[in-house]
Amino acid sequence: MQRQQFDVVVVGGGIAGIAAAHALVHAGAGRVAIVESGPPLGLTSDKSTECYRNFWPGPDDAMLRLVSDSIDRLATLTERSGDRFLMRQRGYLFATARESEVDALAKQAVALETFGGGAFRNHGRGSRQPYTESPASGLCRDLNGTDLITDRAMIQQHFPYLSEDTVGVLHARKCGALSAQQLGMYLLEDAIDHGAQLIATDYTGIETAGGQLSGVTCRSADGDIVLETNALVLSTGPHLKATTMKAGTDLPLEVEKHVKISMSDRLGVVPRDAPLIIWNDPIDLPWNDDEREALSSTPETQRLIETFPAGVHGRPVGAGDQLLMYWTYDCEASEIPTFPIEPDPFLPEVTLRGMAVMVPELSAYLDPMPKPFADGGYYTKTRDNRPLIGPLSVPGTFVCGAFSGYGIMASCAAGELLAAHVLGHKRPSYSDAFEVTRFDDPDYVERIAGLTASGQL
Repeated sequence: MQRQQFDVVVVGGGIAGIAAAHALVHAGAGRVAIVESGPPLGLTSDKSTECYRNFWPGPDDAMLRLVSDSIDRLATLTERSGDRFLMRQRGYLFATARESEVDALAKQAVALETFGGGAFRNHGRGSRQPYTESPASGLCRDLNGTDLITDRAMIQQHFPYLSEDTVGVLHARKCGALSAQQLGMYLLEDAIDHGAQLIATDYTGIETAGGQLSGVTCRSADGDIVLETNALVLSTGPHLKATTMKAGTDLPLEVEKHVKISMSDRLGVVPRDAPLIIWNDPIDLPWNDDEREALSSTPETQRLIETFPAGVHGRPVGAGDQLLMYWTYDCEASEIPTFPIEPDPFLPEVTLRGMAVMVPELSAYLDPMPKPFADGGYYTKTRDNRPLIGPLSVPGTFVCGAFSGYGIMASCAAGELLAAHVLGHKRPSYSDAFEVTRFDDPDYVERIAGLTASGQL
């Protein structure tokens, strides 16, 4: 049996694990190993919309502060790397055709301002409040807060592709998109340049001495390996529950299957500099009478003529003509992920039809519908949809995971927080909000049970 020595072992080569290793080596952790059985960033790290936002609900400001810190670090990294991961600040645009939803969006924007997320600017008819266009490329660090636009002429002026039924949009500004693969590879290369080592092997468990961690056991084609260490970080994405159980802790986690669709927007319906656009209303899909009658004839397709939940969203991606679309209307939750992901065969058409309610000219692609590309992964979730960052039950073991669809945007600050836990450095005041022990507090559990918004798209 081979034995090697490291100061810290990070299990998981996704964006969260790589960001944790990157933070550890820069914080002076010593010899850091990244254990990953497959290719780095190869499981779920690029399966989301690859976006970032500081637009987060309560019950407090912890998520806003974590992600805002992370966005600031991302901005510094993109400048330092020469725009390596294509960070663009075009915003998130929440649109609605319901006056009641306009009021709800305004309340969320006011709450964001209260938490420190930037000013709320209201652009009603006749308003003289200035509205700043998003940068087509790059960043504007001073652009923050939200703009609520209810002047319909103004909506059509700035977002002419939206449905004429749109009565209000909320443009969240410290938001945008980036390349998850490029970000991850930049962090990985930099971590290796500063001494981290990537080890291709399977994590199997831990060794302890005197009740504390003494080693991490692994298995590869060449035999068993023990990585002797006093610190283990588990950051294994959808496998987090299984891997933490091997380290002596059973976490309250579940995984949800999510699939994104991309297709060619050859007609240029959605401008290439558009923000991420989200329809905040429930949707009845636009079927004609014959289609509706045919769909109602079988139990399998009956659901397609029922009302779908709000939240279909999409954005242009890359330098070509690809349009990314996402709709989490049918998330299957379980404790154990199953690969490969098998998407719902109706998902591409349902998602396109939903997007066409928000952007009517997309209906031009319905007949015939171009062949889309579907790519899926899992969101790993806690009960409050917040991550787990901090110590586990066995001394010397730590977790940095459960980033339910927001790992890309939160990973840099999460890695810094994780490194502070491991090395005993000073931590930000929001640290306790992400520790595993929060679920031992009955008052907190009761408080999150009453939440109406999770922050998930």
